[in-house]
Amino acid sequence: MTTSTQVPQTGAEVRSLIRAGKYRQPTSGAAPDFVQANVAILPREVAFEFLLFCQRNPKPCPVVEVLEPGEVEAKISAPGSDLRTDVPLYRVYKNGEFVDEPDTLDEWWRDDLVTFLLGCSFSFEHALIRNGIDLPYYGTDRNVPMFTTSVETVPAGPFSGPLVVSQRWIPEGKVVRAVQATSRFPSVHGAPVHVGNGASLGIEDQYKPDFGDPWIPEDPTLVPVYWACGVTPQAVAMASKSELMITHSPGHMFVTDLKDEELAVI
Repeated sequence: MTTSTQVPQTGAEVRSLIRAGKYRQPTSGAAPDFVQANVAILPREVAFEFLLFCQRNPKPCPVVEVLEPGEVEAKISAPGSDLRTDVPLYRVYKNGEFVDEPDTLDEWWRDDLVTFLLGCSFSFEHALIRNGIDLPYYGTDRNVPMFTTSVETVPAGPFSGPLVVSQRWIPEGKVVRAVQATSRFPSVHGAPVHVGNGASLGIEDQYKPDFGDPWIPEDPTLVPVYWACGVTPQAVAMASKSELMITHSPGHMFVTDLKDEELAVI
């Protein structure tokens, strides 16, 4: 797969490169200050129940936009976009089984599919960087660590399953600042759900993520901090054995034209 050597600066630029097959890497660091979104696409017959699931679980599933059945353009957050081509890498789950990881959805698209765009923590990473917090994967082809926890989401209809969290190691003296910086963005997961050892979340080894790349800090003063993650619907798809759910591949987000500050709480 080809990748872009120059970091794109806007959501439209990211989507253009992806559509041209020139950007297939994780999107952390791409289009700083633009909102990135998790993607969940389901059949119309279960779309209302999934919307209810998101409403009951706003930390991992904050809704940015919902498209009409069969629509492929995110008219509110990214006019001119095409959800079938504008994500670097997709995942397809059938009856709870991961069956495909395509570059486009040309072979999978159906007119009854409803697309959900859910806020992503990549959107507030630029705020962490501005506060002097280093994220070694930021702007590279590496991915943030993500863990499936023992914490159960609130069920809705056929949808239930475990919470997934993303992990970032924060200098001890800047943990409070990291909480403050991310709390301003509740539409993209907001404040952390846990600070410190992840054992209470059911994470057995905080250096072996279920998704993404491990982050093994060299500085012993760094503290693991965990945020709710939009990969949660993928864990729910597997646990609930959904007939069909199409998502982004973890870390490979849909980048919108919305600015982070548009979703910030003052």
